[in-house]
This record gives sequence, structure tokens and C-alpha cells, in this order.
Amino acid sequence: MFTSSINEFGDLCGSVRRCVVGWRFGQEEVELQTAKEIFHFGLINVCDLGFKSDVIVYVFVNEKFCKDPPTVTADDFFFSGLNILANTANKVGFNVTLVNVDMLLGLNTLGIFLAHLDFAPYGLDPPHTHPRASEILVVAEGTLLVGLVTSNPNKLFTKVLNKGDVFTFPIGLIHFQFNIGQTNAIAFAGLNSQNPGVITIANAVFGSNPPINPDVLIKAFQVDKNVVDYLQKQF
Repeated sequence: MFTSSINEFGDLCGSVRRCVVGWRFGQEEVELQTAKEIFHFGLINVCDLGFKSDVIVYVFVNEKFCKDPPTVTADDFFFSGLNILANTANKVGFNVTLVNVDMLLGLNTLGIFLAHLDFAPYGLDPPHTHPRASEILVVAEGTLLVGLVTSNPNKLFTKVLNKGDVFTFPIGLIHFQFNIGQTNAIAFAGLNSQNPGVITIANAVFGSNPPINPDVLIKAFQVDKNVVDYLQKQF
């Protein structure tokens, strides 16, 4: 049979890799061992594992599977659909089309992300944060009121943006975009992470699962219990 330990191998990006070692039985691939480590560059090469042709190694970077180079195609670097308007028939009149590493495999390790934002008249991208990325936004159509709030003491910066205007939102800060026009608005946002994450403030506070204890929210927001109960029912 086959025995091996997970070896250290390089990662210039400093990201987390997972090595999956398997044994090939004809056309079947059987996973034998997995591990997750943060490795230092240049210690031990994958070749040092001494594998023969009947052993396979899968490498995951940032929890995404790395394709064997000969199997990579142009489609791994391609996405189509940002010309299609998203459905904004919802409570906030807003929707977004994401181009992240789940939608475009070639983004893995590149540290970039793209989004197409669609706003109905008076539609809102509610206050939210991106815990892993800063954002740069450009308006393609319409007029947006955008804003961000700093960390304590919570200074608000706002600006009205028209077609062609650009605004940036630093990593982790609460921000929003609001269509103040009577027509649809479109914007594009770029972020410096392949998976920036998003925390929508109202949903996180009043729509968490399980719900936050109402007594916590009553004291935090200095409101009556009936107000907290009402807000939690909205999410």
C-alpha cells in the first residue's frame, strides 16, 4: 500500500493550501489523507513526495481546487453576463451580479473582484461592509448618493455621483449607495479581494440566526422592546 505525510511546499501569496493525497485504482480516485497547513516558500518541493504514476495529488489554494495546467482553458478566465440587468423587484429596489472566484475560477489568488450593481428608482444598496476588501465604484448610468462612515467617532462622508464619477470605500467601513434619481441606475464596483465578503448591517443585527437576544438590542439601540420586535420581524 501507500503511506505518506503532508509535505510543506511553497506559496508566494501566503495563502492557505490544502494537499489531498490519493491512490488511483484504474479510473477511480480514492482520497486517503487531507491536511491544512500554512507553508513557507521553498522548504520542500512536491516532487519530494516521491510519487509514482499511480498516485495523485490535489492542491487547493484558498479552498479552491487548482486545475492541472494542461486542462486549463480560456473559459477559466472568462465570464459573460454583466450586460444583463439584475431583477430589482424587491424591498430595497437593488440587486447585484457578482464576478467572484466562484463565478470565475481564474480569479483564484489574483486578489480582485467585480460587481455589477443595478438600482431601481430610489433603490438602495443598504449599509454594509466588506471585511476583506476595499472598494472602488464607478457610476455607469443614473445618479447615486453614496456614503461611508468611519470608525469611532463615526464621521459620515457623502457625495452625489453622476455618470462617470468614481468613489472609493476603505476596507471594513460601513457604506451605502442610494439611487436618488427617477430612472434606473447602474454602477460597477471593483474590490481588491477575490472573495471580499459582505455584512449587511440591518440583516446581521436584526436578522441573525438564531436571533440576538432582544435585551441586547434594546440596550444597544436605546429603544423599546416593541421596536426591536418589529425590526426583527422585518428580517
